Amino acid sequence: MSSIGMNGDTGHSRDDGNPGFGDAHHSSHDPFRIAPKGSAERLKEWRKLTFALNAARRFRYTLDFKKLEEQEKLKRDPASRLRAGTNVIRAVERFKQAGRGAEQDDEAPAGFGVGPKTLVNLLQDRKVTDLEKLGGIRGLAGKIGTNLEEGIKDDPEEIQKRKDAYGSNTYPKKKPKGILHFVWEACQDTTLIILMVAAVVSLAAEMYSEGPKEGWYDGTAILVAVLLVIVTTAGSDYKQSLQFRNLNDEKENIKLPVIRGGERKQVSIWDLVVGDIIPLSIGGQVPADGVMIEGHALTIDESTMTGESEPVKKDSKRPFLLSGCKVQDGQGIMLVTGVGINTEWGQVMASVSEDNGEETPLQVRLNGVATFIGKVGLSIAVLVFIILIIRFFAIDYKKPENKSASAIIVKIVSIFSIAVTIVVVAVPEGLPLAVTLTLAYSMRKMMADKSLVRHLAACETMGSATTICSDKTGTLTTNKMTAVRAWIGDAENDAASSEGIPESLRQTVIHSICLNSTGTVAPAKEGAEPVVSGSPTESACLGWGLKLGMDFKQTKNDTTVLHVETFNSTKKRAGVVFKNDKGVVESHWKGAAEIILGLCTKYVNQRGEVQPLSSEKVDELKRVIEGMAAKSLRCIAFAYRPIEGSNVPTSEEESSEWHQPDDDLILMGIVGIKDPCRNGVREAVERCQKAGVQVRMVTGDNKFTAKAIAQECGILKEDGIVVEGPDFRTWDEDRLDRDLARLCVMARSSPTDKLKLVKALKARGNVVAVTGDGTNDAPALHEADIGLSMGIAGTEVAKESSDIIILDDNFTSVVKVVRWGRSVYSNIQKFIQFQLTVNVTALTINFVAACSTGEVPLTAVQLLWVNLIMDTLGALALATEPPTDDLMDRTPVGRR
Repeated sequence: MSSIGMNGDTGHSRDDGNPGFGDAHHSSHDPFRIAPKGSAERLKEWRKLTFALNAARRFRYTLDFKKLEEQEKLKRDPASRLRAGTNVIRAVERFKQAGRGAEQDDEAPAGFGVGPKTLVNLLQDRKVTDLEKLGGIRGLAGKIGTNLEEGIKDDPEEIQKRKDAYGSNTYPKKKPKGILHFVWEACQDTTLIILMVAAVVSLAAEMYSEGPKEGWYDGTAILVAVLLVIVTTAGSDYKQSLQFRNLNDEKENIKLPVIRGGERKQVSIWDLVVGDIIPLSIGGQVPADGVMIEGHALTIDESTMTGESEPVKKDSKRPFLLSGCKVQDGQGIMLVTGVGINTEWGQVMASVSEDNGEETPLQVRLNGVATFIGKVGLSIAVLVFIILIIRFFAIDYKKPENKSASAIIVKIVSIFSIAVTIVVVAVPEGLPLAVTLTLAYSMRKMMADKSLVRHLAACETMGSATTICSDKTGTLTTNKMTAVRAWIGDAENDAASSEGIPESLRQTVIHSICLNSTGTVAPAKEGAEPVVSGSPTESACLGWGLKLGMDFKQTKNDTTVLHVETFNSTKKRAGVVFKNDKGVVESHWKGAAEIILGLCTKYVNQRGEVQPLSSEKVDELKRVIEGMAAKSLRCIAFAYRPIEGSNVPTSEEESSEWHQPDDDLILMGIVGIKDPCRNGVREAVERCQKAGVQVRMVTGDNKFTAKAIAQECGILKEDGIVVEGPDFRTWDEDRLDRDLARLCVMARSSPTDKLKLVKALKARGNVVAVTGDGTNDAPALHEADIGLSMGIAGTEVAKESSDIIILDDNFTSVVKVVRWGRSVYSNIQKFIQFQLTVNVTALTINFVAACSTGEVPLTAVQLLWVNLIMDTLGALALATEPPTDDLMDRTPVGRR
């Protein structure tokens, strides 16, 4: 069973115009240039050059181009398959209903007021009138037993009751291929079929000439050896298919926040039930069918389900949310009404089977190597066959015992068997097998090291990485933030202290913290602290509010939110407009301290009075911010201004286009949030630098905070350059050539700055790995040679643009990925050395002996046993060797 809500596209094509398979210039001059992201056309060129007698075995791990072309068509219009499937399913449902004469009454399950079919039809037809018949959002919530503020009860019995009534958020998957399928596939190998026929002929001829007692040896031995090769190959293939299936299940197991029992908690997408309350935010995914309870500029990309190319803004006239769609902008809260097979997405996903056939650059190269060696082997086999046949008829045939028909057949079959076996031994089928085994083994072991590989090629490409561009928050730091310093009431103090703050200012700051937040505070239970949930920054701000005496629930109840401006990494601020209990309407902003300070013209002093912000005061506040930043603190400022309530639009359409005032603001306070460095990060950075991999920090924080953290982590060198995003944007090619190599830290970066950095590094021959967690990081993750998204803080959009998901968001896990990438290359090198040694030795001995004596010292049976040990068992042994510490003492492989 698998979760609903995953994007059906298991891989993404990235022909980005950079040197790679698609680059004809490089491919013609440098055939062994490793290009991590290649096009199907380049792979086809390799395939055309390949001659293989036993192509079925050679290409069992490589791409099916017919399937690839079908997938490309679907990628060009991903909605077509889903829409077609949905329309067929809907037509079948209507046909069934018509066949029964009329739609039968949909009985509500015990304890609920509405049946599952009614809920399915509500989302299929998407008519607001149908929702109103159920009593609107509140009426519907009552019928499915949900409290819109606190969600359903967080009780296993309650969850199971809902699963029994409305189904679970899973869909039936097609049965995986069994072991017999892989045995049959292994039997399709041309050389093995020829050998089996030769063995049977040899068995019959020898038993006829020498009698059953003596004549069964050779033929039977060849059949047993062939059978062992088939069983080992099939077993290996079957094991890999199970591993890839398990990894796919892991990819689909998204963790997301739900509100249950008044608390926000993370649950698996598979555990969602009808009645759950789910917060939605930019870059996330709609995990089930449902209706919007409330939203602020909530914009959904529904192209996969409806074919609507333009994002849809959700409001009371369009409250329906479809599973599998992406949140493009804004935030909101939804009520789940359909899960699993009762959603359109689930019905379609149950009817299609996903195939993530993928061919990595190393596999393509090694298929070329195998082809070359195979041609040599085939030539030798033909020569040996001709030499032995000539010698037999020229010399051995004259002997009386060789003149009978059975003796001639036995001898010719024996010579033919030797020639075919030489081909089997010569063609190193183990090369592509060894790559696949190494990659599969690495993927499984990397899961234990908290790295989930989404694209096979990333395993090997990571071994070539020459630079890593890492985020700061959560990757180099713990992402467990607490407010430690605060400037409020014209004085800087410990954030835990509320002494000396005027009451009016304290109340205004509390309102600002509470209402301008996407986090929540669950009331304290007996003897326990209140439970704060939300992003780390939001949690730190709410924690500061609690220290100032905030009552989260009471403040929410006493005020009315009129408008919300959601945070994004371009604006670096978030806003809210609300009416307080006295009827006063205020516009509040919070965000990066220096940006908010730039919007302020006044501030609140120690007596609670609003004073004009002089240039001297601005300089003093800049020094406060720099002082906090130098202690590695992230600085967040809070500001507000009263506005006329009549200026705030009341209709949803006008509100979505309106922007709240952000000029002439009054500065209330600045809080310094501590996000300590992770344990072991400094050692991990030093290990990378020793291994020839340069680590760069790219962060949205200000220059001083970034510099302090970079020094703490060992990223900033003596001659290293720290640059801010706006300055980096002005760098021309000459400046990039001169200073890019020394660039260690980029602060106040925007997504376009990150993208420019990645492109500039790649253009100068670097193999670039990039970490990212936000939706806006997607272009840089996509452009990089290896995109690394964060499993905890990362949005679904970021994860889908990445090649590897770092499950614990930890930089030390990134370094482990580099180690595993190098291990892939190392293991393949060992295997090639082993394979060529045995191949060359066996072929040389047989060729020289055949030419000189007319006999071959290594018989068909012996060669088959050597092949079994060398190709299959050798691949298993060498491909599954774990990485060694000395791998990180070498320089990166680079592009070649």
